[in-house]
Order: sequence, then C-alpha cells, then structure tokens
Amino acid sequence: MTQNSHPAPSPEHTVAVAIRETGGRTAPAKRGFVQRALRSPMVLSGLALTLFIVLVALLGGLVAPFGPTEIVARPYAQPGEGLLLGADALGRDVFSRVLYGGRDLIWMSLGAATLGVVLGVAFGTFAAMGGRITENVVMRGVDVLLAFPSMLLVLLFVSMLGPSPVLLVLLVALTHIAPVSRVTRGAVLPIKDREFVLWARLAGFSRLRVIVREILPGITSPVLVEFGLRLMWSVAVFAALSFLGYGMQPPSPDWGLMINENRGALRSQPWAMLSPILMVAVFTAGLSLLTEGASRLLNRTEDAR
Repeated sequence: MTQNSHPAPSPEHTVAVAIRETGGRTAPAKRGFVQRALRSPMVLSGLALTLFIVLVALLGGLVAPFGPTEIVARPYAQPGEGLLLGADALGRDVFSRVLYGGRDLIWMSLGAATLGVVLGVAFGTFAAMGGRITENVVMRGVDVLLAFPSMLLVLLFVSMLGPSPVLLVLLVALTHIAPVSRVTRGAVLPIKDREFVLWARLAGFSRLRVIVREILPGITSPVLVEFGLRLMWSVAVFAALSFLGYGMQPPSPDWGLMINENRGALRSQPWAMLSPILMVAVFTAGLSLLTEGASRLLNRTEDAR
C-alpha cells in the first residue's frame, strides 16, 4: 500500500454525496419553472382572472357605493340612477352585493380544498409507504367514503346540524379526502422504490424525512392538479349549497345565495342573477387555467430532471 492511498469511503458517505449531487442537479430545473410560469400565457391568464376575483372579494367593500343589506330602491329596479347593475328582489344594490359577496366563498373554498388535499395526501402516502395490511385498511376506508355521493353526504349532515360555515368547510373537505388519497397512492407507488429514495433510506434518514424530502417533491404535479380540481369543486359545491338554501343564509351577500334570491327575475332584471353567476364562472375559469398551466410546466420540469 502506498503512502498516498486513502481508505475507501463508507456506503453512508457515498449515499450522502449522491443525494447532494442529485439535489444540486434539480435546483436549476426548479428555478426554471418559475421563469417559464411567468412566460406562460395560460398561467398568466389564470393568475389574472383569479387575482381579479380575490381582489374584488377582499377590497370590493371599500369601493361599494352602498352597504350589502341597505335597501336603496324598489325591488328589481333597472340599472341607472346610481345603480350600476340595478336592484335585487328586496331593493338592494346588486353591484354592492356582488362586491361584498365573494369573501365567504373564497375562504371557505380555500379552507376545504387545502384541508382535504393535506389529509388526502397524508392518507395516500401512508397507505403506499406502509405494509400490505396498512394499505388495505386505509384504502378500504377510502372506498367507503367514495361509496357515498358527495353532495348527499354534505346535505345529510347540514340538515341535521345546521349550515355553520365551519361545518360546511369540514364536510366539503371530507369529500375531498378519498379521491386525493387514491391519486396520491398511485403517484407514490412508482416513486418509493426509485434509486434516490433507496439512497435516502440507506443513509439512515427517518421515514418522515424520506417522505418529506424525497417522496413529496416527486408527486408535486398530480397533487397540484388535484388541489386545483378540489378547489374548483369546492367553489361549485358552496355556490350550489347556498343556492339550495343549505349554505350561507340571508341576508349574507353570497353569490350563490344571490342567484337563488333573484332567479325569478331573469327576464325583468337579469343582472341581479347573471352578475353573481359571472363572478363564479370567472373564478372557476381562472383556477382551471392556472392549475392546468402550472401542471404542464411541472411535467416539463420533471422531464428535464
């Protein structure tokens, strides 16, 4: 043995170096995703529409000419004389109620989608990373949830417990867990046996760290798509619940409730009903474009790795 010889590196050292090198190669791709997103017409269009609705919901009350429950004209007054969109069934300014009406819908939809996706990802990852018994138990529970129609499940509990906003968020989040869990499990299964995950295990990392550092970054694209779908579904469900009378209650300036209150005047005063419909449609379209565009860019980023 010569004097310049060195002992062979341990397997743990080799694994750690490989992991660091792998992470260094993926960093430029992650930075490139943001740059491509800012140049994507689909992402920019979706971002613009979504931000428009969010700004209307957050700041609309500051520029509304009247209060959301203030009676300012005769019922179903036509646009004009200070009423940009006319009056509703009780003589309240439609434009002012539209500006006030998105707050509850946005925070409830975001809360339900976020909670549902987080729990669904947790259950799906737990099922994929656990043993056969664990996977069967979790997925059979998921199948039970999928057996119940989502809207009927929400209506059942709301009719018994009342239309509390917090309860509505929890119930809608519950309906998201099952589909997100199935998608997450399907995305984790082909990743958990890949080289970089095996390297992390050989390096002695805990299972939680392996999941957070190695598994979850690899399923970003399907999870993002699911979050967008769950968010759009939440918007539709909350608007539908308010329209049916099981969501936000009068005199709340909720867009779904406005559609229900003014559905009888579609011919005489169409803006009282069409304006909240348009706001919900723009919000949903913006989310769809933003999610689809981001998903395509993420797929390209992952292919570049």
